[in-house]
Amino acid sequence: MLDTVLTIAPELWQALGQTLLMLAICLSVALLLGGPLGVLLFLLGPGQILQQRVLAAVLGWLVNTLRSFPFIILLVALVPLTRLIVGSSIGPLAASVPLACAAVPYFARLVEQQLHEVPRGVLEAAVAMGASPWQIVRRVLLVEARSGLVSALTVLAISFLSYSAVAGVVGGGGIGDLAIRFGYYRFDTSMMVCTIAVLVLLVQLIQFGGSRLARRLDRR
Repeated sequence: MLDTVLTIAPELWQALGQTLLMLAICLSVALLLGGPLGVLLFLLGPGQILQQRVLAAVLGWLVNTLRSFPFIILLVALVPLTRLIVGSSIGPLAASVPLACAAVPYFARLVEQQLHEVPRGVLEAAVAMGASPWQIVRRVLLVEARSGLVSALTVLAISFLSYSAVAGVVGGGGIGDLAIRFGYYRFDTSMMVCTIAVLVLLVQLIQFGGSRLARRLDRR
């Protein structure tokens, strides 16, 4: 097995870099779009400061619809959009497009759930003091829920690490692509074990870092 690892070490490092690139892009898009969407879903919900039942229902339906697609189907369905954005349907940048599209609604729901954990009394006190919606979001919701939001981002990162491996099935690059080409098509068990070990190590590192940061930010 050691000989196999040394032989494909350059490809392994390249695949690791591609996986981290895909993960970085989809997490960045999820933070920029999914985070605000999750806050909006919370604020428009029943009993909240911007309550709009119809708009909340429409947004909720859109989010649930996007989340209902199995990732492998979404990967194929978004090929035209992927080609339009990056000019290709293969490679890590191309795989980042469906990954980002799947990450946005996923993270939005996680954010909404974490904001519901903020004590109702804290929100009522902010409203009673005349705080604007923006002030409530920035100084109350995001501050009170920051530990939970870090945990949510950790869950998102681990989930989409596995999704990035699935992208390798259609030539998306990364660890999944390496496992398919070397481990599956060539029946190389050592290569398959090696790629699994790398993914396990990445998951452990992400979980450790996320859990530690969440504990530091926990105000309880």
